[in-house]
Amino acid sequence: MSTRVEPVSETLLVERVVQLVLARGEGTGDQDADGAPLRLLVDGHPSTQPELLADALVVPLEAAGRPVARVSVRDFLRPRSLRLERGREDSDSLLHDWIDVGALNREVLTRVVDRREYLPSLRDPATDRATRVGYSSAAPGTVVVLDGALTVGRGLDVDLVVHLALKPATLRRRTPPAEAWTIPAYERYAEETEGAPDLVVRVDHPDHPALVHT
Repeated sequence: MSTRVEPVSETLLVERVVQLVLARGEGTGDQDADGAPLRLLVDGHPSTQPELLADALVVPLEAAGRPVARVSVRDFLRPRSLRLERGREDSDSLLHDWIDVGALNREVLTRVVDRREYLPSLRDPATDRATRVGYSSAAPGTVVVLDGALTVGRGLDVDLVVHLALKPATLRRRTPPAEAWTIPAYERYAEETEGAPDLVVRVDHPDHPALVHT
């Protein structure tokens, strides 16, 4: 299968993702017919800053008439005692055990569809304490915009996935020496999830993203 790479500006990238979201609603008719939410995941290595793209989607989506619920995976990590059970530098744990997938589905991704409400955050990643925030209501047509790393193929109940991809050499170059232990997890993850996202964006050059078409 041939692959074509299309360089785009950061502004055009945002526009393309917004178009992807709006087209999914139009294509199924479900979101427009009954105001059902749509759940979008922006995934990428921390150096790709997926949270910045996720933040940039809020205003244009709202301008298009879609309310936005901004949520971050980092606010739904498992308790430190569980995710660090095998040590602070275990790449297998980072890949498979850090994210509280059950809580994210139960409190956000599934709940927003079933009950039209969601929990903005569960646990402060710095203090490891529960944030104790209340549920927020989801207006008709809400788009949940979720950002995180190592999230594709983990069982998250999402509708669309945008993956910010790096070449192996770029990944190693951007990883600080103190975090070198994370590289095996990200390399295995790249092999396991290739082809799964709805949109892949090459960001080896941060200021010059490129869409991958297959």
